[in-house]
Order: sequence, then structure tokens, then C-alpha cells
Amino acid sequence: MTNKTYQLETLTCPSCTLKIEGAMKNTAGVTKSKVMFNSSKVKVEFDETKVTSEELKNNIEKLGYTVLSVK
Repeated sequence: MTNKTYQLETLTCPSCTLKIEGAMKNTAGVTKSKVMFNSSKVKVEFDETKVTSEELKNNIEKLGYTVLSVK
């Protein structure tokens, strides 16, 4: 399993958290995800044989959020 943290531009409302977490949970290969509203970060644990970090970044951006960095 791989763990990555995606730093986003500022999240503006708590419903953003639910939207992102829902999308991550519905992504094949993601085993855990947690959105930290106050720090605008998304921590994701995933299986790289099923989904890549770049695909997860693109999924977040398709929801309308800007990913500033991935660590």
C-alpha cells in the first residue's frame, strides 16, 4: 500500500470534505482516505497496482479543487 498527502487550495466549506471523501471511497484501489478541512489536505492510502497517485490527483481536480502538491 502507498500513502500520499494531497495539499489543496483552501477548502471553503465542510461539504467539500464529504464530496472528496465520497469520491475517494468510490475509487478502485483506495483503501483509506481522510480529508482534513482545516489544513486543506487529503490523505489517501491506495494500491498502486489499481490506481496511481496521478489518477487520484486528477480525480480531485475533476471535482473542482486545485492540488498544490503531493507528498
